[in-house]
Amino acid sequence: MKVALGGTFDPIHDGHRALFDRAFELGDVTVGLTSDELAPTTRQEGRPVRSYDDRLADLDAELLDFATEYDRDYTIRKLREPTGIATEEQFDVLVVSPETETGGKRINEIREKHGRDPLSIEVVDHVTAEDDKPISSTRIVRGEIDEHGNLTPDRDGRQPAE
Repeated sequence: MKVALGGTFDPIHDGHRALFDRAFELGDVTVGLTSDELAPTTRQEGRPVRSYDDRLADLDAELLDFATEYDRDYTIRKLREPTGIATEEQFDVLVVSPETETGGKRINEIREKHGRDPLSIEVVDHVTAEDDKPISSTRIVRGEIDEHGNLTPDRDGRQPAE
């Protein structure tokens, strides 16, 4: 099976790893990584995003572990538009998170307009942090949590109050 997923992946965290895990369970994986031009437009919070090359290096290292574990192939491609690579004919499955499921449905509409079969959409639930809120790159960049969802100490070195 040919599996697609996409994102900015800055920084990579356990929520992303859940997406990767499901994708590699299903088949060979192509990951679309947002270009430097597209990445800021996909971030509603307006935070800075590291360069494509830096994100690519981290993503490649992360995916290599999954590919080895599952004995699968993977490719990383640059995304220049939000609907990205998944509108292409060769894919069977799109792996998404709950907040990107609507985008997956839009991709299927585009595919159908071009006479392509719709993709099976696999929604992977959020991975939650210690505070039961979803792990996100934005929360990591803000210093609230680490990549595994552990709450980070406040400025005085104390754990945040529950």
